[in-house]
Amino acid sequence: MSAKIIDGKAFSATVRAKVAGHVARLKAEHGITPGLAVVLVGEDPASQVYVRSKGKMTVEVGMKSVEHKLDVETSEADLLALIKTLNADASIHGILVQLPLPDHLNEDLVINSIDPAKDVDGFHISNVGLLATGQKAMVPCTPLGCLMMLRDHHGSLSGLNAVVVGRSNIVGKPMAQLLLRDSCTVTIAHSRTKDIQDLCRGADILVAAVGRAQMITGDWVKPGATVIDVGINRIDAPEKGEGKTRLVGDVDFASASAVAGAITPVPGGVGPMTIACLLANTVTACCRANNIAEPEGLTA
Repeated sequence: MSAKIIDGKAFSATVRAKVAGHVARLKAEHGITPGLAVVLVGEDPASQVYVRSKGKMTVEVGMKSVEHKLDVETSEADLLALIKTLNADASIHGILVQLPLPDHLNEDLVINSIDPAKDVDGFHISNVGLLATGQKAMVPCTPLGCLMMLRDHHGSLSGLNAVVVGRSNIVGKPMAQLLLRDSCTVTIAHSRTKDIQDLCRGADILVAAVGRAQMITGDWVKPGATVIDVGINRIDAPEKGEGKTRLVGDVDFASASAVAGAITPVPGGVGPMTIACLLANTVTACCRANNIAEPEGLTA
């Protein structure tokens, strides 16, 4: 068996095209341009690259992009004051504070200071609670992207057994909630789960979000299962030369793809969907703020 490759790069391009279409209609029919504000504190290289990519794609789909780049020594009071200003700005529909923050800033306090309706990352405690209780919420981007790809591949997810390996607040827990909402039978596995290999072998859908390079091998995978690999890990790649590295997921792609029915690669799988879903969430937030029907196919 050779698994179907779920191409996140191509799928994310489709999502961005849908977003661009909705943005064009919001402008033409309502005179509204969705606006996304991204706040970056400090000079973390990976965060800088990510923020530049977000800004570029925001503009490409026709939305307003605002970036606030703050000094690493920015005080908590000044950061909270900026967020308060963005909360009150009617032209800004989505606010994202790039994580991680410098050590002197309280991430929970900062995230929970964002207006929940503008929390396009879906990290505010109100959105976490709304999602957990099956109500309308802003949904974290990475799990939303995974759900979109699963729905596209399977159609209905109802009745499928799903195992989520990882219990983070950013991916594992919200992913489980989304799968439950789509009527899967869901188990969350983690570092202390007994007989984790056997548990994974029973999954029709296996989501790996544990942060351990190539932890899940082909003998953990049920024949024909769908494997969604959220992990992004950098490992040594001596075949590329001394000191070189390469990106791999939490799944050993070679062995798992020989067993699975479908699988996301790393890179090029889940990763591209995160920014696409950030843009989708910003359009959704804009529609909700203006009592306009939400875009179909871009929400959970």
